[in-house]
Amino acid sequence: MKAVLCKSFGPAENLVLEEIASPEPKKNEILLDVHAAGVNFPDTLIIEGKYQFKPPFPFSPGGECSGIVATVGEKISHIKPGDRVMALTGWGSFAEQVVVPGYSVMQIPKGMDFNTAAAFGMTYGTSMHALKQRAQLQAGETLLVLGAGGGVGLAAVEIGKQMNATVIAAASSAEKLNAAKNAGADHLIDYSQQDLRSALKEIVGKKGVDVVYDPVGGDRFLDGVRALARFGRLVVVGFAAGDIPTVKVNRLLLRNVTIVGA
Repeated sequence: MKAVLCKSFGPAENLVLEEIASPEPKKNEILLDVHAAGVNFPDTLIIEGKYQFKPPFPFSPGGECSGIVATVGEKISHIKPGDRVMALTGWGSFAEQVVVPGYSVMQIPKGMDFNTAAAFGMTYGTSMHALKQRAQLQAGETLLVLGAGGGVGLAAVEIGKQMNATVIAAASSAEKLNAAKNAGADHLIDYSQQDLRSALKEIVGKKGVDVVYDPVGGDRFLDGVRALARFGRLVVVGFAAGDIPTVKVNRLLLRNVTIVGA
């Protein structure tokens, strides 16, 4: 089979396309014929050696995919050959076939195509977990989504609206904010043109926001901490800005706010 391979850490230009042997599933694994693969920020990190997982060389990147089940291990009962499925793989999806643990594979809903399925699990799964389980967003609360024009950011806007929150989308360009508006955002802030703190005060006054969703990090994280209302929650999703920030914990104490990871 053909696979995109990473043979040493570096930029995407260093990846190569080669013919390799097809993988063999173990008892608790599923072999997929890949029809589409999602491309996400972690994929760029993993090939540069900046992610928490460092697979042995050579490896194929690609953290999620969709396709048709080719074969299943003897311990797999919820999926059968021929099923249309989506899978979170960690890496390995940029290939014609990939082996995945059974617990990482689920049926594609009727009416969803392969391309949509391949880009669904990581963004929507991350944002649902972050908002529902970690931030415990409630109906009627105010949600600030930083980086609202990216994949997880747009998913957070959509999910926040479905959870009946008032959603404030913040991003770095009018194009990104237009996408957030189409996703259902109630308020828009272009922090390349506006001061985020001042813009938020115009929307929520001195109260602050109940939940901040932050996939950006850097200075935006600190803005998010300052934006929290009393008993507010900030959920850390990632560091797209490249900087991993720190915070003075007295801010948490004085405002009774919480920072959680997702």
